[in-house]
Amino acid sequence: MGESNPATNIEDDLLLKTFFAEVSEVERDNEVLRILSCFKLNPFEHLNLSFDSSIDEVKKQYRKISLMVHPDKCKHPQAKEAFGALAKAQQLLLDPNERDYLLSQVTSAKEELRVKRKKHLKKDTASKMKSLVDEGKYDKQYEQSEEFKQELKLKVRELLTEKEWRRRKMQMRISEEEGRLKKDEEEQKEIWKRKREHEEEWEGTREKRVSSWRDFMKGGKKNKKGEIRPPKLKTEDPNKSYVQRPVKRGSCHERHLCGM
Repeated sequence: MGESNPATNIEDDLLLKTFFAEVSEVERDNEVLRILSCFKLNPFEHLNLSFDSSIDEVKKQYRKISLMVHPDKCKHPQAKEAFGALAKAQQLLLDPNERDYLLSQVTSAKEELRVKRKKHLKKDTASKMKSLVDEGKYDKQYEQSEEFKQELKLKVRELLTEKEWRRRKMQMRISEEEGRLKKDEEEQKEIWKRKREHEEEWEGTREKRVSSWRDFMKGGKKNKKGEIRPPKLKTEDPNKSYVQRPVKRGSCHERHLCGM
């Protein structure tokens, strides 16, 4: 590949500036509206490029359109928004991973359309015969047609939308799981906090409990202050822990028995 000529680049810049000096305000406004109406997940649409555009074509197209919708040049109230969308589109197409992902979806879309077309040709004898005669040239011509390009554009939109929906759904599930784990963690922390507070409270009353136990052990089973208990009489009978106090003679009960 030959090196670019600085003089040629300068001439191109002058021609570009001259061109944009002649661009009407209506054309700038229309370009803003076109960008904002593009399918958000397809940066090729924002730059108005085909799926097989090269990196250099992406850069050149971005420079051309960005000058049209730049907020300093365009008076449209949404010029800034369109300019930002355009910059993001270029960023995605210059990123190798993002570009490969987009092109993989384009390839998948082409394959689905080809399968669909083969099924259609099986039913259409005339188209099938022409396809056989042209040895595939007919199919190649069809894929270069505006009809196929429009179908491909819509199919790519469909695949990108499906992928984005799955991605968001998965992200939602991940967020829900992270929320559940965070809630469980907070509940576990609260349990440990209450347990620690209980242990600290129990430890704080330890000295008081020990002192109460010591006082109890020292006092034993002493009678309460002011309480009088009758003394127990010893007995030799091992089956008895006490004996009945003997009744005094001359008591009313003894006199009653004697008079019977």
